[in-house]
Amino acid sequence: MASLHSEIVDMLGLRIVRGDYPPGARIDVDSLEPELGVSKTAIREALRTIREKGLIDSWPKRGTIVNDRSAWKLLDGDVIMWRRAARRDDDRLLAELSQLRDVIEPAVARLAAQYRKPEDIEALRRSFSEFETAGQDVERLAAADQDFHLHLLRATHNELMMRLDVVIVHALNARNRIQHHPGADWLDPVPDHRNVLEAVEAGDPIAAEAAMRYAIRESDEDLTSGEPEFEEPLALPATAPTDRPPARRGHRQ
Repeated sequence: MASLHSEIVDMLGLRIVRGDYPPGARIDVDSLEPELGVSKTAIREALRTIREKGLIDSWPKRGTIVNDRSAWKLLDGDVIMWRRAARRDDDRLLAELSQLRDVIEPAVARLAAQYRKPEDIEALRRSFSEFETAGQDVERLAAADQDFHLHLLRATHNELMMRLDVVIVHALNARNRIQHHPGADWLDPVPDHRNVLEAVEAGDPIAAEAAMRYAIRESDEDLTSGEPEFEEPLALPATAPTDRPPARRGHRQ
C-alpha cells in the first residue's frame, strides 16, 4: 500500500502533468490542506519531492510555481508514469518511448553479446525459462519479459546504459497494457526472445543486434495506438530482477 506521502505526490504530480495547474500557475498550499485533509507539512514535503523532479519551483513571496515543461525531468520514472496516466492528446510520450527503445535495445543486445559474463547468461536463461513456460498467464509473462530485458541491460556492464532502464520498463509495460491482456490474441513471443538469447550466448554482437531489432519490430505501431485508461492510475510497481533493488515505479516486446 502506498504511503500518504506517495499518495499526495502522485495526486499533485498527476494534476500538474495533466494541466490542471498550467505552467506559471501558483499552487495554493493553504487551499490544498482542507481539500486533501492533510497537514501543510505533509503537502510541503510532497511538493519538495515534486520540485526535485523539475515540475515546480518555490520562490520567496511568490510561493510554489509550476515550471514550464522544458524544466521537467522527463526520464524520471514518476514523471513518465504521470504522463502515461494523464493520457493527454498532445503528449507524444508513447511514440517517443518507442523511438528511444528502437535506439537503445538493439545496442543493448549488441553490447551484451560482447561483454556478458557467465552469471549474466545464467540470469538470462532463468528469465527466458520463466517466460517460455508462462503460456497465457499475462502477469507471469510480463514479469519474466521485463526481467529478461533488464538482465540483458545489466549484461552490457555499461553503467550509463543501465540508467536507461526506466525507458525499457515503461515501454514494455505500456505495450503490455495495450496488446497483451487476458483473452487477447498475440504472436508467440518465445522464438524472438530465444533468438536474442542464443546470439548473446554465442557472443555474436551482430546477430544479437539484428535479433533484437526484429523482436521489437511491432513496438512502434503498438505504442502509438494509445494506452487504455488506468483504473488505479499509479498503482504500478516495477518488477525488477531479483538481484537488483526494485524501482519505485513502473511483456512480449
